[in-house]
Amino acid sequence: MPFTPQAGLPRCAVVDLGSNSVRLVVYEGLTRNPTSIFNEKAVLRLGRGLQATGRLDDDGMAQAMTILHRYRRVAQAMGARPIEVLATAAVREASNGPDFVARLRARMPDIPVRVLSGVEEAEFSSDGLLCGIPNADGVLADIGGGSLELVRMTAGRRGTALTLPLGVIRLSEQSGGDPSSARLIAEAAFRSIGWLNEIAGRDLYLVGGAWRALARIDMMRTDYALRMVHHYAIGKDSARELCTRILGASSRELVHMAGVSRRRVEDLPFAAVVLRRLIRMSGARRVVFSASGLREGWLMRQVPPDVRDEDSLLAAGHDLARLHGRDPSLPPALLAWTAPLFAFENEEGARLREAACWMSDVGSHDHPEFRPEQAFLRVLRQPGIGLDHPSRAFLGLTIALRYEADPGAAFLTPVRRLLSAEVAKRAEVLGMALRLAYTLSAGTPDLLAGTRLGIEGRRLVLRLAEDSGVFAGESVVRRLTRLAEALGLEPATETMRPAAVGFERMEVA
Repeated sequence: MPFTPQAGLPRCAVVDLGSNSVRLVVYEGLTRNPTSIFNEKAVLRLGRGLQATGRLDDDGMAQAMTILHRYRRVAQAMGARPIEVLATAAVREASNGPDFVARLRARMPDIPVRVLSGVEEAEFSSDGLLCGIPNADGVLADIGGGSLELVRMTAGRRGTALTLPLGVIRLSEQSGGDPSSARLIAEAAFRSIGWLNEIAGRDLYLVGGAWRALARIDMMRTDYALRMVHHYAIGKDSARELCTRILGASSRELVHMAGVSRRRVEDLPFAAVVLRRLIRMSGARRVVFSASGLREGWLMRQVPPDVRDEDSLLAAGHDLARLHGRDPSLPPALLAWTAPLFAFENEEGARLREAACWMSDVGSHDHPEFRPEQAFLRVLRQPGIGLDHPSRAFLGLTIALRYEADPGAAFLTPVRRLLSAEVAKRAEVLGMALRLAYTLSAGTPDLLAGTRLGIEGRRLVLRLAEDSGVFAGESVVRRLTRLAEALGLEPATETMRPAAVGFERMEVA
C-alpha cells in the first residue's frame, strides 16, 4: 500500500530524462524553498552517438525502461502526486525518439511523459534559477549532454531564450573528442547570438551537472569554507583559470580532483571549453553556480502563486521557526526589540536581521552541551534555496552567538572568511542581543513585552517593567555588559512602572 504523507505536506515527483543521465527527485511540501526528500540518478548516455546516427543509444534506452519503471514505483510508494517525466534534447531530436516515448507511455500509462522543446527547457531552467536566485541579472547557461540553453535574465525577469547544440556529449562527438576543435565550434555558435555581449559586467549563471563538477573542483582546490555548490561564485579571472586547469589535466588527475565517475570526467574538458568561450564572448564579471534548474522550475509550477512570490530568505526563516521554534509569535517581537541597535541598516541588512529573528530558536530542542554548534550547523546548512553563502555565514554566526558560542570557536573560523569585518561585527551584535532577549523572556513574547532596549548617547539602556517577571539578575547584567562592550557603549538598567502606553520611569541603576 502506498505511503500517505502527513496532512499538510503533499509530495510530488519529477523525472529529468536527459541526454546524459536520468534523475528522480521527490519533493515534500509545496513551499517557497523546495525540500528534496529523495534524489537518485543513473547515467544512461541516451544521447551517445546521436550526432552520427541521429538515433538514441540502444543500451541507454534499454536501461531507461528499467530505471524509469523503478522511479515510478519509488515515487508511488512514497505517496508522490503528481509524477511527471520531462524528456529533453536527445529524446526530442532523435529519429527514434517518438517510438521510445511511446514505449515508455505503454509501460507507464499512468505517468505523463512530456518532451520539452528547446525553448520550454530553457524556460523551465530559468524558472528554477529564479527559485534559487530571485534577482538573477545576466545570462543563464544550462548545459546538458545534448544541448546548451541560454536565457537572458534582467533583474529577476526571464528574457530571450534559445537552445544550442553544445551539450557535452554532442560537442565531444562533433569535435572528434578534440577540445581545440570544440572551441571553434562553440565560438561560432556564440558569435551568432546578437545580445550575448550586452550582458558585459553582469553575471553568468551556470546550471547542469558538468558545471557543478567544475565548482566542486574549484572549492576543493581553494579549500573553500562552505562546500555547497548552490550560490558558489567566482570572478571571471578565477573561472578562466579553472577552465585552463581542467583542460590541462589528464583523465586520472581529473578523477582525483573532481571525485566523480570516469564517465563524468570525460565531459569536463568540453564543459570547460564552453564556459571559457562564454566568459570571453559575454564579458561576464562573475560566474555563479546554481543547483536549482529545470526540476525546480517544474516544481515552482506546482506551487500556488502566492507562495511562489514569497521572499525566499524570509520563507526559509519561517520554515525553520515552524520546525524547531517554540513560539511563532516571538520572532516579530524580537525584530522590533532589536531595531534600536540597527538604526542605519540598509534593506538587505533588515531582511537578514528579520530572518535571524525567525531562526533564533532553532536549538530549543537540542542537547544543551552541543546547542551552539548544532544550531549553527542547522542554520548554515539549511535547505533554504535563496540564501547565498555570505547570508548563510551571517545567519549561522548570529545564531551561534545567540546560543553563547565562544566567538573564537574553531567551528566558526571558516565561515568568518565569507564575511567582511563589518558584517561579522553586525552578526556578533545581533547574536548577543538575541541572547539577552531570550535570557529576559524565556522565549516568550509576554515577558519580552516587559522590556525595552535602546541607545541613549553613550549608554545602552535596558528598561525593565516592575513586577513583570523580569529583573536585572547576574546573567542579564553580564550579557547586557557584553553587548554594550561590543557596541562601544556603557551599560545601564532602569526599572520602570508599567503604564497604559510604554513605561513610566521609576528607578535607575
